[in-house]
Amino acid sequence: MSRSTRTFFFLVFVLALMSAANLFLPQGNSVPAINVQALPAPLPVMALVIAAGIMVLYGGLGYLGLALSRKLGLPDLWSKAVSNRQRFATPALIGALLGVFLIAGDQVFSCVFAQQPFPHPPFPTSIVASLSAGIGEEIIFRLFFISFWTWLISNILLHKKAFVLVYWIISTLSALAFGASHFPSVMILSGANSFSQISPALVAEVFLLNGIIGLIAAYYFKKTGYLAAAGVHFWADMVWHVIWGLF
Repeated sequence: MSRSTRTFFFLVFVLALMSAANLFLPQGNSVPAINVQALPAPLPVMALVIAAGIMVLYGGLGYLGLALSRKLGLPDLWSKAVSNRQRFATPALIGALLGVFLIAGDQVFSCVFAQQPFPHPPFPTSIVASLSAGIGEEIIFRLFFISFWTWLISNILLHKKAFVLVYWIISTLSALAFGASHFPSVMILSGANSFSQISPALVAEVFLLNGIIGLIAAYYFKKTGYLAAAGVHFWADMVWHVIWGLF
């Protein structure tokens, strides 16, 4: 097993651990407390089930994406052509700047459309959420989604033609799907009972801001690999949800 593969499965294990730990953390005033008596099993057992499910689902899809990304010639997790500065330092800086961009964008939407600021998970849940998002969402929306559909369309259907065009079309669809995936948590954190209760301005904000994050993560996924994409996402969330969320 290569170093990249070992690193990938270690990150999936961390994701599973964080997802299980999230059950025991505060979720915010708008989120109903877990009714332990109504659960089909004790909370620790439910945490183990969730962790196992994460390992199977994210591990399986992510490993497929990892294999297909190699077929596409995208940078491996520990590609020798990529320096640690490109892999870690630059994504951290870009992610932090994107976090500031998210804060500014949210303030603009709040002022222009007179809506409540974007809801954040409470501290320290926000740290766990940021780490889980950086690892897990990048596995699904970049490592698996982009690799699978780009490989299927460019390599198989088009016989290795139009790779760059296909990559960016798929990346745009991935960014839109990434934005849409945030609505369940937005509903929970904002106390909305249905999608229709979310204001159109907030819908636009979620798609626009998360879409930009998704496209920039896709750029770094193509340029320097999954770890860079995960780093961009993680540090953006750390500034946006953790630091700004405390205010």
